[in-house]
Amino acid sequence: MHLVIIAWLYVALMMAVAEATNTTGTVLGAIFTFVLYGALPVAIIAYIMRTPARRRARQAREQAAREAAMAAGAAAPGSALAPDQGGQAPADPLAPVGKEP
Repeated sequence: MHLVIIAWLYVALMMAVAEATNTTGTVLGAIFTFVLYGALPVAIIAYIMRTPARRRARQAREQAAREAAMAAGAAAPGSALAPDQGGQAPADPLAPVGKEP
C-alpha cells in the first residue's frame, strides 16, 4: 500500500511541476493540482484502507479493558461486576403482569 501512495504522490508532484513550469501555468495552479490530485485523494484512500486496523486496535483495547475489569471484579467479591457472588438468586425487580406484588 505504501508503494502505491508514494507512486501516486510522485505522479501528482510531477503534474504540479509541469503546471508551474508551463508558460501559461502558475504556482498557485501547481499547488491546487498537487493538493486536489495528490494529497487529498491519498489521505482519503489511506484513511479508508486503515479502517480495519483501527477497528482491530479498538477491539483489542476494549478486550484488555474488559479483562482488567473482570480481574478487578474477581478480586473484590462485592463488586458490581459479580452481583451474585454471595450465592443468592437475583430478585425479580418487577412483578409479573396481572399479579399483585
